[in-house]
Amino acid sequence: MLQFNYGAIGNCRSAALISEQGSIDWFCFPDFDSPSVFAKILDEKKGGCFAFKLDNTYRVSQAYIPHTNILCTSYESLEGAFDVLDFMPRYKTGDIKDYYLPPEIYRLLRLKRGSPRFRVIFEPALNYGREKAVYTFEKDCVKIFSQENEMNTMYFYSSLDTTRVLTGKEFTLIQNEYFLLSYNQKLVKINRSRVDLEYQRTKIYWLNWSNRSRKYLEYNDLIERSILVLKLMSYQLTGAVLAALTTSLPESIGEERNWDYRFCWLRDASMSIETLIRIGHQGAAKKFINFIHNILKNKSDTFQIMYSIRGEKILLEEQLTHLSGYKNSRPVRIGNNAYHQKQNDSFGYLMDVIYQYYLFFPDTLDAIEEMYEMVKGIVKTVMDDWQKPDKGIWEIRGNEKHFVFSKVMCWVALDRAVKIASMVNDGEKEAQWKAIADNIREDIFEHGWKEEIQSFSQTYCNLALDASLLLLETYGFIDANDHRYRKTVDAIYNNLEHNGLMYRYKNADDFGVPTSAFTICTFWMIQALYSTGRKEDARQLFDQIISYSNHLGLFSEDLDFETKSQLGNFPQAYSHLAFINTAILFTEEIKLSRFIKP
Repeated sequence: MLQFNYGAIGNCRSAALISEQGSIDWFCFPDFDSPSVFAKILDEKKGGCFAFKLDNTYRVSQAYIPHTNILCTSYESLEGAFDVLDFMPRYKTGDIKDYYLPPEIYRLLRLKRGSPRFRVIFEPALNYGREKAVYTFEKDCVKIFSQENEMNTMYFYSSLDTTRVLTGKEFTLIQNEYFLLSYNQKLVKINRSRVDLEYQRTKIYWLNWSNRSRKYLEYNDLIERSILVLKLMSYQLTGAVLAALTTSLPESIGEERNWDYRFCWLRDASMSIETLIRIGHQGAAKKFINFIHNILKNKSDTFQIMYSIRGEKILLEEQLTHLSGYKNSRPVRIGNNAYHQKQNDSFGYLMDVIYQYYLFFPDTLDAIEEMYEMVKGIVKTVMDDWQKPDKGIWEIRGNEKHFVFSKVMCWVALDRAVKIASMVNDGEKEAQWKAIADNIREDIFEHGWKEEIQSFSQTYCNLALDASLLLLETYGFIDANDHRYRKTVDAIYNNLEHNGLMYRYKNADDFGVPTSAFTICTFWMIQALYSTGRKEDARQLFDQIISYSNHLGLFSEDLDFETKSQLGNFPQAYSHLAFINTAILFTEEIKLSRFIKP
């Protein structure tokens, strides 16, 4: 089984993917959405990487330092053994709200035994491989800059001889060594002691953060890893949450469903935040609410479905024709033209998170009033748009349609707004919005339920099935015992399940008929089976899909139906949040009182 055998490291500013052999094959400087420095994952020859070359007698293994986002790659042979600890610094400084998260990556080499030998492959390819790297040797580092743009610089530090590193000479490791690649020139002296201090500070930060997570009797390690992955995909500077760390990893090999996911979708981010609240990390939700506040400067501002991690609205799409793509799957895209799509479901997720804000976050009166203005703005948009067609949850790039799930999420937006109005004692709005929510619900039952197929359908005007309809019970639109929901679950399972995985839908879209499984849809099916009483079937399907994660427990966006290879952008927030929510169904939270005698 081929997998995306990569680990992810990061510091909530940027992130890197490191192969199971220890090669950095994806890294963007200085932020998540900046041009790549290493992009071998998108082009073996032109993308660039930072790797170690050893003879074939070495066995390589990889694991995270427990409870952290620090990755350890171990190399062992008869002649010696050493670990490479990869991390990006992140820890609190001074004020409890201040974080140190510089755009830099450390590679700490720790000798375990013997005299291991290796070479270094250091081949940065600036600006997605469009610019050639030039080196100048400074007093304590190598300055790397673009031949085409001298202001595009970074700095390379090492305890090893950098001339020998860059020329690929062999080293024998006799003590601990380090590498540091920094976007900025360091103003403090970089030596082994300093590197070890950065490591220890970062390790302690992640240990403390993980310790605040709720703990579970089963699947706890996998749940924790997914939580850590979701945390990696939050942008500290604004509170935005990325959909994934990568661009253009294909949904199917050789096809053109290749998109840039290094942006903040309201849908994905809202779902991620909801899961983090559930697992005990409410601070992340507060940061995301602040992000929404900041992109809506006044009451007249309108929502988009997605934004840049800094809140920018224009995300122009471009094709990088010089890159061959992952396994020659072109095109490679940066930017995403979906930003101007109408997706009416987005407001339901967002309002659901705002509702939880009111439930869980006591705040000042002015903050609560400001949030209520946002609620009223979202409601107005939903009232104006719910009867209009849209692109739907799957961002169909063809004609807009009346997607049933979009209508349901419009109902969710109004339903949660009604609850919020009740909480702030606005009886007039509560009654007004409830009447509209009831109208939407009646419309969905009238036009979305199809007797011919004994199921809700994908759109008002077709009889196709869609996995998103499994969420109708999750969001409280319909009871799990309602015969219409139970029949919908059966119809979707019978028609969209294949080899233990789920299609999103099987009818053709603007790129043809989908050929891969969308990972989150299988988790949705497991949840639906569980809620309708088929708990053993749900557990069996769940344990099966766990085996399709990679060697570190990470999930991508898609899976190949036959080989179970991971496909699509990676790691995928959608997949990990769904894993967490599904795993919790089958386990029990560990309460401290369990271990304390009365």
